Amino acid sequence: MQAVAEFQDAADRLDEGAAAKLGVNRTDLRCLGVLVRSGRATAGELAMAAGLSPGAATTAVDRLVAAGYARRAHDPHDRRRVIVQPTPTARKRSAEIWGPLGQESFRRLSGRTAAELQTIRTFLEEGRRLQLAHADRIRGERG
Repeated sequence: MQAVAEFQDAADRLDEGAAAKLGVNRTDLRCLGVLVRSGRATAGELAMAAGLSPGAATTAVDRLVAAGYARRAHDPHDRRRVIVQPTPTARKRSAEIWGPLGQESFRRLSGRTAAELQTIRTFLEEGRRLQLAHADRIRGERG
């Protein structure tokens, strides 16, 4: 558990630095990460993926649009539906920040066996589900 906590602290420091470098807050950074990974999302999908209320997601999108990191576009199949997409600037800045980490991670993981990689993946997936379940538990205990 000590190693997991230290890993989370390091990831938190990385995110804090990235948010500062991009000039956004942590919520906006989380939304931007979802958009860069997915390529596009409705405000509702973004809210769900980032663990936000629809109103909070809309506010984050407003800030990302103002910062030049996101844009809104009408869905070509349903003009009433709005799609949020990362801008080329967002993709470029994300690659500058996280690209070196991804490259080094790939280099380090490429020396692992398929069984080791599967164990790591299983650990990360189980950890993600555990974290989200406890985030929901904590939210439910508010008030």
